[in-house]
Amino acid sequence: MCSKQKEKKGGEEREQQHVQNKSKKRKEICPYGNYKHYYGYRIGQELEEDPRLKVFKKEWFQGKDCLDIGCNSGIMTIQIAKKFCCQSILGVDIDANRIQDAYWHIRKFLKMEDARKVPGKSSKLEDANGSESSIKGSLKEERKEIPRNCCAEEKNLLDIVSFQKEDFVNTRDPPKKHYDTIICLSVTKWIHLNWGDDGLIALFTKVWRLLNPGGIFVLEPQPWKSYENNYKVSETTRTNYKNLKFHPEYFQDLLLDKIGFKTVENVTSSVSGSKTGFNRPILVFRK
Repeated sequence: MCSKQKEKKGGEEREQQHVQNKSKKRKEICPYGNYKHYYGYRIGQELEEDPRLKVFKKEWFQGKDCLDIGCNSGIMTIQIAKKFCCQSILGVDIDANRIQDAYWHIRKFLKMEDARKVPGKSSKLEDANGSESSIKGSLKEERKEIPRNCCAEEKNLLDIVSFQKEDFVNTRDPPKKHYDTIICLSVTKWIHLNWGDDGLIALFTKVWRLLNPGGIFVLEPQPWKSYENNYKVSETTRTNYKNLKFHPEYFQDLLLDKIGFKTVENVTSSVSGSKTGFNRPILVFRK
């Protein structure tokens, strides 16, 4: 083979390797469903508000202490707090990077609101570094500068929204507080695949124990078809998938008969605007 042919072949091989490397980078491995851009393809870029908010009732959240299990980057948590005026809402996620994203979204929201009210004024939050503690500190700084005559909704948002890295199912610490409303949106599949039926029961039992009497549990389970699409993400999920006995269509009976919830309401039919593949049931259980 002549030198020119060798150079050409070598160039083609390097290009092919470069394309393969780029492809690997693009393919995000998220065994817990902790996708970085989850909300981008969940609702699309053309929608400002998550369609699920349209079926959520203000009475579930207004003046209530709330918990969002598997909050990802916190967009839904923040939108609930802003729209429904919670007393408090804590978002927890197993991925520390998603929690950092959540605090970034708070900074972004505050910066946008600040710019809207005072054009040309930059927020001090813009200069905060990526650590959770520094972001919390910046939020406290920003809180001090909020004018006393600003609307209560905007002033209180800084006090009611918080985020925390937590492996919710496996955390054994005694609960520090109880909640009036707990939401778990498109999370059960990942808990189920990673920790099996025992993990699912642990999730539902812990939710029950953390809820105040009369409390609300808003559940959006992924259908079994979604399990079939994702169970190969790790060896653990592959193994657990083969042994699962509780399919999503049985979750309602499980929560009512075994866990102890009194009633359930299906609000699925009212949801519109979700992208294809995300038209999932939304069930509202009351303790």
